Amino acid sequence: MNTKELMNLQDGRKLEVIYNSGDLTSAVIFHHGTPSDANLWNSWLTFLESKGIGAISFSRAGYGNSHRQLGRTVVSVNEDVQELIKRFGVERFVAVGWSGGGPHAIANTLLRKCKGALTLAGVGAYGVSDLNFLEGMGEENEIEFGAAVAGASELTKWMDTNAVDFAKVTAEDLKQALGGLISQPDKDLLFDSYANEMAATFQSALEHGYWGWFDDDMAFVQNWGFELSEVERPVELWQGDQDLMVPHAHGIWLEKHVPNAKLVFKPGEGHLSLGENSKEEISKAIVAMLERS
Repeated sequence: MNTKELMNLQDGRKLEVIYNSGDLTSAVIFHHGTPSDANLWNSWLTFLESKGIGAISFSRAGYGNSHRQLGRTVVSVNEDVQELIKRFGVERFVAVGWSGGGPHAIANTLLRKCKGALTLAGVGAYGVSDLNFLEGMGEENEIEFGAAVAGASELTKWMDTNAVDFAKVTAEDLKQALGGLISQPDKDLLFDSYANEMAATFQSALEHGYWGWFDDDMAFVQNWGFELSEVERPVELWQGDQDLMVPHAHGIWLEKHVPNAKLVFKPGEGHLSLGENSKEEISKAIVAMLERS
């Protein structure tokens, strides 16, 4: 059974956390995508608990019930994770990040108790010479990140126009709302319980405003706050070739620049289908990483 908690942080902010009843001394820490929140991982927490694995998810600053952290960068997440692992007595963990959570999971490898990271369709860096960040993305992402690059004022205008629809999206609206960002393998998932859960996560993530989404976008088009060359822990980069949100090129770029990285290529998978269709295989990879000395 999963438990939700609003955790007090040392700087006065609140952090929304969900955890299962597994042994959290050796745990998985989940980083959600953009936009999303801790609820995204509910089914994963339950799935891992059935295998005896402790797991924790949390809403990044500004999402759901987590308070905003002004000016945060990608690596800023480590401050919150440090407090989280102390609160739950975590002695070793593997960080797992989906999409926009990917860079945050990789950042966690700089923490002493992190044994490695696994990303699902994790986004690469913006503004580097050897990655065309927007190439292969749906038009919606091109416009959104174009606004972020133009600065806070333009991104605020974009959010004011677009975020409200996601804050009230229903399961029936999802395919239309996601538009050109989902390929056929992803569309095939958007029915029944999966669509209901995803719509509910968008709603809860944006219930108190779009600032988590805004801050993510601004963090992605700036320096992440650490160098990938600093990463010493193993990193697995899971990626499909039918992904219109984070194209395959991002995984290839990350494998090139992250030391000890391994690209796990899953032909025929999209942005959403990747994790859902490979859950058993991914859980085995997580366990193997946790058990490394």
